Amino acid sequence: MDRGMCGHLVKSGNRRPEIRALSNKGISRMQFSKARKTVLRRLSLAGVSAAALFAFGAGAANADPLATPAMTAPLSANVKPTKFDGGPLGEINVTGVVSGLGYVQNNKVGLDYESRGDISNAQVFIQKTDGPIQFYAQFGAYSIPVLEIPYTKSSDNTKNSFGLLPQGWVTWAPSANINVQVGKLATLYGAEYTYTFQNTNIQRGLVWNQENAVNRGVQANYTSGPFALSVSVNDGFYSNRYSWVTALASYKFDANNVLVVSGGGNLSKATSGGSPTYTPLLQNNQEVLNVIYTHTSGPLTITPYFQYTHIPAMPSLGVTKAASTTGVALLGKYSVTPEFAWAFRGEYISSSKGGGVTSPLFFGPGADAWSLTVTPTYQKGIFFARGEASYTKVSDYTTGFGLKGDKSSQLRGLLEIGFLF
Repeated sequence: MDRGMCGHLVKSGNRRPEIRALSNKGISRMQFSKARKTVLRRLSLAGVSAAALFAFGAGAANADPLATPAMTAPLSANVKPTKFDGGPLGEINVTGVVSGLGYVQNNKVGLDYESRGDISNAQVFIQKTDGPIQFYAQFGAYSIPVLEIPYTKSSDNTKNSFGLLPQGWVTWAPSANINVQVGKLATLYGAEYTYTFQNTNIQRGLVWNQENAVNRGVQANYTSGPFALSVSVNDGFYSNRYSWVTALASYKFDANNVLVVSGGGNLSKATSGGSPTYTPLLQNNQEVLNVIYTHTSGPLTITPYFQYTHIPAMPSLGVTKAASTTGVALLGKYSVTPEFAWAFRGEYISSSKGGGVTSPLFFGPGADAWSLTVTPTYQKGIFFARGEASYTKVSDYTTGFGLKGDKSSQLRGLLEIGFLF
């Protein structure tokens, strides 16, 4: 499973408190113009490269949808991915996503806008999926909108998070049921993925905001019938310190019921440093446990999940008392027709009164929050369009919504349109 700027910290969607800090700092017009020109130039080069690859692969046979990047219904990947002959590399698959979004909201936080439009994805995925040596490379720009977090434009988000290659790895597969991956990997825990097109909803949720998105390391995977196990040694919240161990175990009872237990933690406590945007002190020193269950019944799919996190006291870093969060969520979709579906998410999260002067929740020690999100979705072939309405409510907070942080709720409306080619 993969996750990952905006939500984590300003967790690429920038979910973490650090993200908000980044947003509040702001940048000059000259700096923004320079950054925008740099990103657009690189995206143009990426677009030319992608066009060349598609031209090279024109007329190649079509294949089934690829498993990577992972996606959650109601959106689905292109059923006819482009394939071409890579010479000594073998058969190469190319897919991608281009999408834009707009949003309106009340009680904006920091330097965020009341309304805005942006490119949410301009990404190309190149991968080899057979043979003993395989690879996956994800190129392009992306934004990661997250509940409660000020929105960060894709140009800034890409530059300040995981770069123009946000994920990529090499896989050694000595057999059909065992493989080892090395590179920039998707996190193993959580019930939501990182990028908008991968999820039932456009925005990532409150519970997702306690999880990491991308980590660098090595991961071993094993499957046997309905059972699957993955174990990874990595740098957690992009800390560049390889002291995290995470794992995921899943069991598929039948075609309609799957149970996943995942989690992990930092074995070297009181670890600081890493990315100023994606390495929040508390989250990078926590232990995490997820229990996720998915049930499908005809047009209805529901995924209830539970999350618990624990952060130890770290007096040397100013965390004088242990802290924890407890979250529950229900995600799902109901397909009305083959092209149209309703997606939804409800969640609740609470924080203990710990962590010293800070808290694992943006809203402060002892705060709790809940949210409701509804996302009507239409997809026809490679084209998709979806709207979204979300409501977030917080209580017992130190910092809430609004310019003064004195508002207890926020309402957002979004529209995303794009192509999964």
